Amino acid sequence: MRHKDGSWRVLESTANVIRNADGEADGLVVVNRDITDRKRAEEALAHNALYDGLTGLANRTLLLERLERALSICRRHSDFKFAVLFIDIDEFKVINDSLGHPTGDVLLVQIARRLTACLRRVDTISRTVQSESDGNTFGETTIARPGGDEFLVLVEELHNPSDAIRIAERIRGRLAPPFEMDGREIVVTCSIGIAFSGDASAEAQGMLRDAEIAMYRAKHTGKARCEVFDNTMHASALSRLQLETDLRKAVERHEFRVYYQPIVSLQNGHIVGLEALSRWQRPQGIVMPNDFIPLADETGILLSINRQLILDACKQLRAWQQLFATDPLLFLSINISPKQFAQENLATQMGQLLQECGMDPHCVNLEITETIAMSDVERSAAVLSQLKALGVGLDIDDFGTGYSSLSRLQGFPVDTLKIDRVFVSRMDSDHETHEIVRIIVMLAHNLGLKVIAEGVETQAQLDLLRRMDCEQAQGYLFSKAADPQTIEQLLAANRSGIVPPIRAEGAASV
Repeated sequence: MRHKDGSWRVLESTANVIRNADGEADGLVVVNRDITDRKRAEEALAHNALYDGLTGLANRTLLLERLERALSICRRHSDFKFAVLFIDIDEFKVINDSLGHPTGDVLLVQIARRLTACLRRVDTISRTVQSESDGNTFGETTIARPGGDEFLVLVEELHNPSDAIRIAERIRGRLAPPFEMDGREIVVTCSIGIAFSGDASAEAQGMLRDAEIAMYRAKHTGKARCEVFDNTMHASALSRLQLETDLRKAVERHEFRVYYQPIVSLQNGHIVGLEALSRWQRPQGIVMPNDFIPLADETGILLSINRQLILDACKQLRAWQQLFATDPLLFLSINISPKQFAQENLATQMGQLLQECGMDPHCVNLEITETIAMSDVERSAAVLSQLKALGVGLDIDDFGTGYSSLSRLQGFPVDTLKIDRVFVSRMDSDHETHEIVRIIVMLAHNLGLKVIAEGVETQAQLDLLRRMDCEQAQGYLFSKAADPQTIEQLLAANRSGIVPPIRAEGAASV
């Protein structure tokens, strides 16, 4: 409805019938509630979930959706052919290091524009595109930026495999002319990997992986060229198999360690909780989660890793609770992986683990990502209710990276929203992102939820969050994830008031 100030507002209306003594309808009571802010936040979250914030291109999530659709068509129609092109800008790091990240971002936007012009349109509406060079026609094209200096192109309805190679060469030709940047010319080249459809059993992630492998082959053979994935590149699959074997042995050898990242109260600067994070202590050195967690979760090994992590972390927390008397007690946040959440007896297992280590459930928060929670709303609500019955706290992690209606959270017995670091990192430099964070905090409070901001790295971000009445935060401004010895020193310093607002030199350098 149009407001008297000329703006358009979104209203939620509820009507109730007024009945007289005879039960006949005598009138209506209509209650209107202005939900414009909520709708704007949902629209912004929906856009951010599917499109790259810098270039406006599709992101990896949207490309995967389109790729899954193409694979589905390919399984039904054997004559339907498509290809994935993985484009990486050569030596882009040099540009960032020499000219600065803002200049690098501007360059990425210009590259995205040239790709858009080269492939006619960025959107994913069904259409026909004609090749400039040979008159061949292609179907729908999706251009995406999954992150950094990488771009992905999905080209559908190819006639011959050589069509994709011609498209790759055309892309390289369009990116070859110098880019004008602040009075200077910048010349870039790109390496392109190509993966064709052909295997009816292929999966979207697998095709992206194959295209990426081909791209790395292009880089290793001289850069500024394109390579087509073939079976000889499956050596990487053998490496992956070796990693899986090493992971299984690591579980047997107890090579996994728990690191902790402090969660801080923004009211008094005290450490009020700790997030437990897994590290792999190999003989060669520490392995970070991103290098083994995806494979461990995919293969089910993560279930064993997390069981040991929970036991170790709970025992450690009990020791710290006795050493550092606080009111309320320090709490522990534990991440629940997709495979864990999919288990039918998750609540039973979790209850047994807490009982085994003598942990008060009220001192444990279980973190479930927004994507997991919203993938099957009905089942998620049931599982979360079972977990809540144990007495644990429930957090929605990485909030904002997926798309969910904020009002649907009312159906979940959750206690806390954790705002994803992607939003927090930009809130002090981008007004729109700042508004998204502010509205999320406001609506979370309206739903009776607490808010934890992840990835806080600057004082400016901290000040903004405090003004928004955000309760808690974690991030490099306070401390990176650290081993138990470092965390214990940090807890001692923080409780004695020596280290306001908690950034210890030892912790910062971990």
